[in-house]
Order: sequence, then C-alpha cells, then structure tokens
Amino acid sequence: MKVLHLYRTCYPETKGGLEQAIRYICKGTAELGVENTILTLGDSDKDYMYENYRIIVVKKDIEISSNGFSFKLISTFIKLSRSHDIIHYQYPWPTGDLLSLFAPKKKPSLVSYQSDIVKQKLLKKVYWPLEQLFLSKVDRIAASSPQYASTSTNLLKFNNKVDIIPLAVDETSYPSLSSDNLNKWEQEVGKGFFLFVGVLRYYKGLLYLLEAANINKLPVVIAGDGPERDSLQAYIDKHELSNVKMVGFISEEDKVSLHTLSKAFVFPSHLRSEAFGISLVEAQMFGKPIVSCDIGTGSSYVNVDNKTGFTVEPANGKAFSDAMLRLDNNEGLRETYEQNARERFEQEFTSKRYTTNYMSLYNQLDKS
Repeated sequence: MKVLHLYRTCYPETKGGLEQAIRYICKGTAELGVENTILTLGDSDKDYMYENYRIIVVKKDIEISSNGFSFKLISTFIKLSRSHDIIHYQYPWPTGDLLSLFAPKKKPSLVSYQSDIVKQKLLKKVYWPLEQLFLSKVDRIAASSPQYASTSTNLLKFNNKVDIIPLAVDETSYPSLSSDNLNKWEQEVGKGFFLFVGVLRYYKGLLYLLEAANINKLPVVIAGDGPERDSLQAYIDKHELSNVKMVGFISEEDKVSLHTLSKAFVFPSHLRSEAFGISLVEAQMFGKPIVSCDIGTGSSYVNVDNKTGFTVEPANGKAFSDAMLRLDNNEGLRETYEQNARERFEQEFTSKRYTTNYMSLYNQLDKS
C-alpha cells in the first residue's frame, strides 16, 4: 500500500506539533508495510528518505496568509497521485484543497481535520466554495476529538464520514533526563512551578495566565517564543511579576527537565484556533495535572475536568487563578491527578494507538 501525504510543512523541515503528528503516522505505518511519501513546500527543492519514508519538498513560489503555493507542486502532485493508492490531506491548507481537483477520479482519500478557519474571515468567504467541494469529495474525515466533531460546522455537515482519531506523541522520541541539564534549570527557575510550553500566539490566552499569576503570586515559567512575547513581557514589567519567568525557546532536552521540575501544566488558550494542544498530551506523558480552558475543542478532551486537572471558563484570569490555587494547596488531589494524567496518556495518546487507528482507516479505504 502506498500513501501520499500533503501538507504545507513537514518534520524535520519544521518541528511543530502537526508536523510531528504526520511524522508519527508515516513512521508507524511504515513499520507495518506502508510506503509513505510526504509532498510539501520549502525554500528549495529536495527529495530524500527519512525514517523509512520519502519526503519531497517543492520550492515555494508565493505565500498568502500562511498558505504557500508553487506551480511545480501541481505537476508533482499529479504524478505522485497516480502512483499512490491513497491520498492523505491535512485541513486547513487551501493549497491542498486545490490540489485535490487534480487527483485521479475515484482515488481513495481522507483528510485529517485539525481546525476550523477562525481568524481569516474574509479569505474564508472567498475560499468557502473550494473548501466545501473538497470536503464533499474526500472519502473520510478524521477529527482529533469528539468535542471538535460535535462543535465544528463543517464536521457536523459531513458527520456521516467523520472518524475520531486523537493526536498522539511518541514517547521514545524524547531524550532521556540529563542531570546536568536538570541542575542548570533548577538553578535558573527553581522547582514546583506552573509550566507553559508553546508558541506565544494570540489565541494562547497567556495574558489571562499572567492575570492569574498576578492574583495568586504562584511561580510560573513560560517556555517558548512568538509574536506575543513583547506584550507579555510588558505586562510582567508593568505589574512587577517576579514570580513569572519567560525563558524563551527551549530544546527537547530542556523540555524534559522543565516538566520534571514543574508542579503542573497550564494551558490558557481561549479561542477555537486552539483545536487540540499537543503540549497537553506531552504534559500527561510526564504525569502532570493540567489547568486549561473549556473552549469546546480537543483541549477539553485531553484534560478531563476533575480527573486529570481542571478546565475553567476561557478568558477569565480569576477562574484560572482559583484552579491553580486548588492544585497548589492540595497535595493529595495533585498526586491523584498526576496518576490519572499518566494513565490517560497510556490509554489514549500513544503513537502506537495513533498508528493503529490510521492503519485501520487506510485498510478500509484500500478495500473500498
């Protein structure tokens, strides 16, 4: 069986959460005999093997609102789509929707539906006819959580062909804990803090986390970089939040150390642009309780309220502060949630489970 994967970026060219998810599908199904090819865009043409699957990078010609395009991509896609048994798209990526128009008729296909288009409302109106045609043509749609499947207008419209396949992480891909690195971070940020890891974007709700930290004065470490960094630092400086440390971009080794030193994980994303939150799964892999917001997406599927942590009203610094205090003040509850978090990871979010679910879907499509 040959599967062609399409997305605007891929691992190891870039190392975001979705790129990792595609990597785990390719890596895991390759071990089960699938020949995977990823077709993507980049700064230059490349064609190489990685972890027993093929990556083809086509040089990008233009990019509009994070949507890259290349005329060469069309001819490359036509050639590859003819030689593969199944086409696996990712949504949202309008270029992928456009490419689907050039796929061979009756070629089995599926799309992993990661998120509604939330921010680009004007472009969404222009793109809507192509989007609806694309979603009507694919054979199956994989949603990342029951919450998203039941709240997304698109997924509700096509619910007769929606499967639920939550995202996952591969625990074996993370580095072992380094005592030297651990000691370095303990000297820099201490231990027993509330940790956030991620890109500092508008929908992450980090100003509400800072509001909470200003109320409860609990120690918070924010790891990551992004467009909201300056505004967050300005808030910290204005309110003299000595209990909050922003440490910038971190390596995978640093991430292991910071999770080990932390008391709990905080995830204040307040908009539906946050469709899942792979960092929540990482936190549960490390056995950490979570405080997050209930925004009707996969974040509330990962973090089960009053079982693996707390989910609170979004954009509410006081509610977020209260939940942090409940975890901080109750060691027994925290230990229970730590155990529950690790168990939930092992039951729901391992790369083996992820691979098995997609392999089952591929087999169904290949026989149809």
